[in-house]
Amino acid sequence: MDVTVIGAGVAGLACAIELAEQGATVEVLERGRTLGAASCSWYAGGMLAPWCELESAEPLVAQLGSESIAWWRKRAPDTAINGSLVVAHGRDAPELTRFGRRAERFEWLDGDAIAALEPDLGQRFGKALFFAEEGHLDPRAALAALANRLWELGVPLRFGVATSTGPSPDRCVINCTGLAARDVLKDLRGVKGEMLLLRLREISLSRPVRVLHPRIPLYVVPRADGLFMVGATMIESDQATRITARSMLELLSAAYALHPAFGEAEIVEIGTGVRPAFPDNLPRIGWHGGTLYVNGLFRHGFLLAPALARMAADIVLKGSYFPEVQHEDPRERRLA
Repeated sequence: MDVTVIGAGVAGLACAIELAEQGATVEVLERGRTLGAASCSWYAGGMLAPWCELESAEPLVAQLGSESIAWWRKRAPDTAINGSLVVAHGRDAPELTRFGRRAERFEWLDGDAIAALEPDLGQRFGKALFFAEEGHLDPRAALAALANRLWELGVPLRFGVATSTGPSPDRCVINCTGLAARDVLKDLRGVKGEMLLLRLREISLSRPVRVLHPRIPLYVVPRADGLFMVGATMIESDQATRITARSMLELLSAAYALHPAFGEAEIVEIGTGVRPAFPDNLPRIGWHGGTLYVNGLFRHGFLLAPALARMAADIVLKGSYFPEVQHEDPRERRLA
C-alpha cells in the first residue's frame, strides 16, 4: 500500500510511523516550511495524563490515551514517567475533592508527601492528588524524534507543499491537517490555547503540576535547561493571534502563586495555538471522498495521537480501505 499523509503535526507523524513500521510505503506532505510551523503541536503542554483528563473529558479519552505512554517511551526516549501532581490553594481546596470524584488511579498526599516529591514546593500545599503512572514530554523534542524515526524508515517528509492530493486505486490519502480540514469537516471548530515558556533556575520540578482554580486552572510542565511551560487557557476562537494581556497577566499571576520565585523568571517565549475540536470534543476517524480524515484531537494531541494512528493504520492496511466510497460522512465513524 502506498500512503500519502497530509499534515506533519503529531497526528500526521504518528500515522506515518505506524504505517511505515507495518510495511506501507509512506510520504508526508506539510504546508509549513519547518517542523511545527503550521501545527498547534508546537505549543502543546506535552502531558500524558489520561487519568487526570477524566476530570473534564469523556472516558474514551482515558481509554485511548492510556496507550500513549508506552508508545512515546519507545519513540521519544526522553519521555518522563514521574506522575502528575494536582494541588489547590487553601481557599480552593474543595476543588481537589471535585477533581478526584471524576479522575481515576491516584492517591491523596499530605503536605509532607508533597514536599518529598517536590522539595521546592515545600509546605505550600496541605493536600494533593498524585497520579503516579502518568508522564510528560517536550513536544518539540518529541516531534523531532518522530521526524528522525521517519528518516530511519526511509519516509520522505516534504515541507512547504500545498497539496490537493486525492486518493487513487493504488494510493491512500490520510488527512491530518487539523482546522485546515474545516472545508470538508464542517462541524470542526477552533479552540485557542495560550502558553508561556519561562526560564527559572532557582527551583526545579520533576513532573507537571496542575493548580486548580474555579475559573482558571493552571498547569506548569518542566522541561530541560530550567524551562517551564505554563498554560491554561481554552478560548473558543480560530484566530491564532498573539496572547492577550489579560491572559498573560492571569498565567503569570497563577505561576507566581504556585511559587514566588516565578516572579523573577525570564519570559522566553509567548505562543498561541488553535486546536481542532468537534462539538463533543471527541476525536473522529472517517472517510470522506475516499480520503481518511483523522481529526478533532482537541487539547489531547500527544495523548491521543498514538491510539488514533494505530486505528488509522488498521483501517488502511487490514482491508477497510475503499476509495470508491464517496458518500460516507466522517461523523458516522465517530469514536464515541
